[in-house]
Amino acid sequence: MDRLASMETFVRVVETGSFSGAARQLRVGQPAVSKSVAQLEEYLGVKLLTRSTRGLTPTEAGLGYLERARRALEEAAEAELAARGAGAGLKGRLRICAAVTFARIHLIPLLPKFLAQHPELELEVVLDDRQIDLVQEGIDVALRMGKMTDSTLTARRIARCKRLVLGTPAYFDRAGTPSTPSELSKHQAVIYLQEGSIWSFRRESSELAVTVQSRLRVTAAEGVRAAVLADVGLSIASEWMFSPELRSGAVRAVLSEWTLPVLDLWAVLPTGRSATAKARAFVDFFERTFNG
Repeated sequence: MDRLASMETFVRVVETGSFSGAARQLRVGQPAVSKSVAQLEEYLGVKLLTRSTRGLTPTEAGLGYLERARRALEEAAEAELAARGAGAGLKGRLRICAAVTFARIHLIPLLPKFLAQHPELELEVVLDDRQIDLVQEGIDVALRMGKMTDSTLTARRIARCKRLVLGTPAYFDRAGTPSTPSELSKHQAVIYLQEGSIWSFRRESSELAVTVQSRLRVTAAEGVRAAVLADVGLSIASEWMFSPELRSGAVRAVLSEWTLPVLDLWAVLPTGRSATAKARAFVDFFERTFNG
C-alpha cells in the first residue's frame, strides 16, 4: 500500500463527501478509491468513515487522522519541492478557476510564461462567473472579484481596480453624455445582475445613490461587454472588463469626477486544504506579473 496515496485518497473522499467525487478528482475508478480507503482502515486498525443518509462522514478517529494526513501531504509536497531545488520547476496538475471575461483578457495571456517556467506542470482552467464550490470541483486556487463574504475561505487580495461608467462614443453621440450621476436616470443601462440597478457614487464628502433604467439585464460579464459594444447603453464595469477598449477608445468613461466602490481581486484557496506549493507559486507569479 502506498501510504501517501492512500492518505490523499482519504482526504479527497472527506472533502468531496463521496467515493465518486474523489475518483473524479484523482482520475481513477470508484472501486480503486473504495479499495484504497479499505486498505488504509485495515492498516490503521480503525474505521475512518461511516455511511449516513447525508453521504460519507469521518468517524472520530477519521477526523483526527484527517488533519494529520493533510499536514503530512503538505509536508511531503514541500519536501519534494526542496529536493528538486528552487529552479527545477513544478510537476503535476494545477486547477485554476476564474471568471470568463477576466480570464480571457488577463489570465490566459499570462499562462504561456508560467508554463514555460514549469515545463512539467499541467494547467486546467475552469471558467465560470459563478462562485462554485472549490472542494467539490477540485479547484486548487480561484481568482475571485468583489467582497469576500465567506470567512472560512483562505483568501489573499492581489489587486484592486476602479469601477467606471462606460459607454461607446456612438451611444453617447446618440443619447448625450451625462454630467452628473442623477442624469443617468435618463439613459438606458446594461445591467450586470451581480452589480444590480442601484449605483452609489461619491465625490469628496457627497454621496449619491442612483437607480438606473434598463431594458437589458445580463447574467455574465461577456454579455455586458457585447451589449455595450453594440451601443445598447452604458454600464458600470471595472477597468479590467473593458481594458482593451479603454486603451483603443472603443469605449470611454464618463463622470470621472465621481467615484464608485473599488473592485478587489482575490486569490482564494479551498476550505480546509493547505495551499500547495503549486498554488502558491501560481498566486505569486500572477500577482507579480499582473501588477507589473
